Amino acid sequence: MTKATGKLMKAYVLIETAAGKTKAVKKELARLEGGASTVIHLDAVTGPFDFIAVVEGPTLDAVGRLVTDRIGTIDGVTRTTTCLAISIA
Repeated sequence: MTKATGKLMKAYVLIETAAGKTKAVKKELARLEGGASTVIHLDAVTGPFDFIAVVEGPTLDAVGRLVTDRIGTIDGVTRTTTCLAISIA
């Protein structure tokens, strides 16, 4: 959580999969729901990426570990791009 607001860090993770692996990757991504750092929403999309996952975690490091240690290591995930959500006042 950010100390100033107590809010979780939120990011959008754009996920590219290998040909023929999309359904298997979706099943594994669904297993990442719940826990301190988690996938809170997952959409299959068209274009250069196959999924956009909305993830949350208590810290930026926790979100980074979710992306690199859990999402990025799923068999069939070929690339991720993480976009951190920010507040514009």
